[in-house]
Amino acid sequence: MDREAIVSAALHLLNETGLDGLTVRRLAERLDVKNPALYWHFPSKRALLDEMAQMLQARQDFGPPREGESWQQWLTRRGRDRRQILLSHRDAARLVAGTRAGPALIEKFEAELNALVAAGFTPGQALHAIGTITRYVNGFVLDEQAMAEHAAEAPQPPAGAFRATPTLAAAIQEAGDNDAAFEEGLRVLVAGIAARRRAKA
Repeated sequence: MDREAIVSAALHLLNETGLDGLTVRRLAERLDVKNPALYWHFPSKRALLDEMAQMLQARQDFGPPREGESWQQWLTRRGRDRRQILLSHRDAARLVAGTRAGPALIEKFEAELNALVAAGFTPGQALHAIGTITRYVNGFVLDEQAMAEHAAEAPQPPAGAFRATPTLAAAIQEAGDNDAAFEEGLRVLVAGIAARRRAKA
């Protein structure tokens, strides 16, 4: 049993139990080992969660823009990719929040910053641009996954629940589903980053 196998098993267990139900004891039972065997690989649950987050995020297509891809297209694709990665596991947005990136992810992040600097960003502007998109995606998926959990536990609103608030009902119908809402927010953020750069130039 190696670290990678433990982390992979922990991610599978996360889908079943959620983050609150994920314990070292349950993971040890899943792997048919005693708790101390896991602590030999990971000194704390926090260390295990960090590595789970790193393994999950490593599946994302990190790296600079592809040939012929503008930085705006790249940031948009990066945001979409990250959302899909986070939606692939229960409570993934909560899992990655506040975790340490690890050397491999930091190296890839360095290449991304360099690509934006080559496109005319300062290092600080590049950091803010990527960080803004990342935080937007994390927050959106956090809310998305929390609402999904709530919907599974609570009854749906009855038909005609929004009769007293017709503007809200029209807004919900026009705004579309989560995918549409996500895309709109992503467009606004990327356009805002571009406008900010033009203003500073």
